Amino acid sequence: MKSIALALALLLSPAGAVLAQHAGHGAAPAAETPATRAYRDSMARMHQDIPLTGDADRDFAASMIPHHQGAIDMARIELEHGRDPEMRRMAQEIIAAQEREIAQLRAFLARGR
Repeated sequence: MKSIALALALLLSPAGAVLAQHAGHGAAPAAETPATRAYRDSMARMHQDIPLTGDADRDFAASMIPHHQGAIDMARIELEHGRDPEMRRMAQEIIAAQEREIAQLRAFLARGR
């Protein structure tokens, strides 16, 4: 009973609301648009499991690559479907920054140890 009360208290707290939203990345929209489907597909790819080695540095680098690629994919969806100039600029900046970071992460993994 205590665990149910604790879980309920957490979900009703501001922190719980943030956790719940992140877990599902927000509520489903009323209409499934092409952009919505593309975002869902991008997030599913980003959250696929990758094999971990036990080496924190290598696991960090390997785990960050799909997240950065997910950001690139979502930014490209914004450029394809979005109309707001500020969001489109941000999407372009995200693509450039995340591509640079993916290159750095891949270079680290290629060096081995």
